[in-house]
Parts: sequence; structure tokens; C-alpha cells
Amino acid sequence: MSEPPQLPAVHEAYLPREHALHRPRHGKRQLTALVSALLFFVTPTLLWVVGVRPSEIENHKLAGFPSLGEGFGFFTNLPHWATDQLSFRAGAINAANGISEGVFGEAAPLDQGSASNNGPIPAPPLQQPGAPNTGPTLPSTPGSSQAGYRKVVQGADGWLYYGYDSEAKCTPAQDIDTTMKRIDELRAAVEASGRKFVFVVTPDKTTMVPQFLPESYPGKECSQAASPNDWYKITTEGHSLDLRPQLAAEATRVGHPIYAPNDTHWRDEGGLVLTRALADTIKPGTTNSWLSAPDGQYDAVADLPLLLGQTGVKTNTRYNLRPDGVTDRAGEFIGSIDQPVHRSAPPIVGTIDQPTLVYGDSFSLASSRYLEAAFTNLTYLAYSTDKTPQSQAVDQFVNSHVVVLQAVERNVAGGLVPFTDEGFIAAVKSALAQHPIR
Repeated sequence: MSEPPQLPAVHEAYLPREHALHRPRHGKRQLTALVSALLFFVTPTLLWVVGVRPSEIENHKLAGFPSLGEGFGFFTNLPHWATDQLSFRAGAINAANGISEGVFGEAAPLDQGSASNNGPIPAPPLQQPGAPNTGPTLPSTPGSSQAGYRKVVQGADGWLYYGYDSEAKCTPAQDIDTTMKRIDELRAAVEASGRKFVFVVTPDKTTMVPQFLPESYPGKECSQAASPNDWYKITTEGHSLDLRPQLAAEATRVGHPIYAPNDTHWRDEGGLVLTRALADTIKPGTTNSWLSAPDGQYDAVADLPLLLGQTGVKTNTRYNLRPDGVTDRAGEFIGSIDQPVHRSAPPIVGTIDQPTLVYGDSFSLASSRYLEAAFTNLTYLAYSTDKTPQSQAVDQFVNSHVVVLQAVERNVAGGLVPFTDEGFIAAVKSALAQHPIR
């Protein structure tokens, strides 16, 4: 019986090229790849040693070094860590933009992808299966899986718009009728307990300053078709305060748009409009004694450039606010309302003195300087937070005599409003029924 064929006694790379088992070693290419990978992962550490630090330029926290306890995830997460730790990343992004604009006449396409889970006003966090109950949950997964939507829509004259303004109306996670029905249920629960309920939707920048939008952008047709119906439902079935006429009038008065060119939020004038509208709705005639005048300017970080991997500054005019016509009550802007924040002051003429809850989002933050001037017993809390348990959020309703529910248009239109969760509404209804206001 013949012996079975044996493999060659030499490495396959040393076999003659004509041999069927010959395989080239590719040594030079392998060495180059190894050295490149080593530099990519070691460079952030070397730069850190000599004092060079990376910056957070894309509106998210920098990735931490992966743990060995993650198993194979240690290797899959290494690229995220190394990319975030590249100190020269911001410069590289700016260089890419400069080359793209110089060669092609347009900015580099750094804003590709859905904006629904990123950005200055992120989608409220979803309740993960098996996780502890930290508050109301969303009706379904937010955002769209469809390609083509942009994080940032680049308009004329350097104007930037948040891409989710359009995407929310095109691919809502919950239809507007269901959202309005649930808000009406929440209103009924609050009012049945003897408390006052005010719902206010703050308009998107695309709604109030559409003149700088490009002629074509992802979601233009479907969002423009949905918007009139959404606003009709919001103001009729939802009984929301309609700030659009006051915002338009204020823009005409000051001679410029109320929203900043490179930010998705309104300027201080918008915060004053919201504050006046709330005060007069809760107690008609409250603002008759109010005086307000410009009180200098200040710079702040603009949020939309961050989504493009860039940085930007917006300049706002600061105002004072004298509810009694004499005493300036304007405070400092609040940085976070992920947990309840309480503000109190002695009552004076022109203020709302009832315990008031503002259950809102970043537009409440952008207005906090002026809300604090008008309300002497005020609590803020974000409806999208995962840092405040549902029971604590419900307690804020119980402790208030006035509940202000503030939500930005895109979240309402997109159904990203966790206060419409049926379990949350039931919890509020039960708690308020046990603690009515007489």
C-alpha cells in the first residue's frame, strides 16, 4: 500500500512559484500594516503623555479605553477609543471642509445619517428591557432607518438647520392623533385634581425661519405636507399655546430672526416671549407692569456645528426683566434639568406665586433666565431624563399647583414625548387623585 502524499517540508513561501501550494509571504505589506496599526493606537497615548488633550467636538462624550473584561468587545471598541482620542481630529475635519469647499464648492458631507438619536435636542432615552423603571418610556423606537436624512441641513448664507426637524414629521414614532389624545388625558388628570395645566409647543427653527432653507433637502416634501396638519392638531385638540404669531412679531420688532443661524434654539427674545405667554395664560394681566430692556451681549457655544465635527459661537442679547417695573429678577441660565431644579424668590407685583412645575426640554433651559424672573416658586424637570425615577417625576406634579408642559415641535410631531406613556399618565392620575388641591 502506497504512502499518502505528504506536504512539502519547507514553508509555502519558499516553494517554487510554479508549485500549486506556493503562497507569497507579502512581508513588506504586512509589516507596513502592522506599523500603521501600532501608530494609530499608540499615538493618542504618546500625545497624552506630552500634554496634548483631545476635545469633545461632536456633541458626545469621548470614548473611554475599553476594558479587558469585555472579551472580544475589547478589540471591537479599540477603534472608537483611538478615533476619539486623536487630538488633531478637529483640525483634520476643518481641513477636509476647506478642501471640499475649495475643490467642489460645498462643505464635506460630514452630516450624513439620521439625526434622531444625536444632537442638541436628542431623542428621549428608550427604556431598555429588564432595566429599572427610571421614568416614562417612548411608544416605539425613535427615528428612521431610511437613508438620506441629514443631522444638519446646510442652508443659504451659512444658516444651519437641525435635520430631525424634517425627519420627525416624515417618520413619526407615534402618530399625532395618539399624542394629542394622551396629552388630553394628562391634562384631564391634572385639572381634575384642582391644578392648572398649560401645554406649550415651541416651534422648530425650520418653522419660524424657513427662508434660509435650501431648495432641496431630505424630507422637505413630506415634512412640509405634514406640518399644517400637525399644528392644527397641536393647537386645537392639544390646546397648546401658539407662540408663532408672538415670535414673528418679536422678530419684526428687533429686526432679525429669533433663532440663531448656527443653533437650533431661539435667542433670548424667544425666552421672553415664552415667559410672557405663560404668565398671562396662568394669570391674565400679569405682564401689564413688566419692563424689559437689553442688558448687554454674551457668547455661547452653538450646537449645530458640533454635529458637523466643528465648533461655533452664537452671540445673543441679554435682557433684564422687571416684573414690577423696578426690580430686575432675571437670573442665570440653568445648565441641566435632568433632575429637579427649584428656584424661589419673594413675591412682588407682576409675578406668578403659585408652586409651578415646568416639565420641559432644552427650550426651557434656553428660557430659564426669564422664567425665574416671572415665577417665585418654580421647579424645572426634563421630560426626557433617565436620571430621575418616574416616582420622583410624579412627585413634582403632586407638589405643584400649576403644571406647564413644554415640548419642542419636532418631538411632538415625531411622537418622542415620553409623558404620553400610558403607565406614566396612570401614575400621575393616581397620585394627583390622592392629593387634590382644594
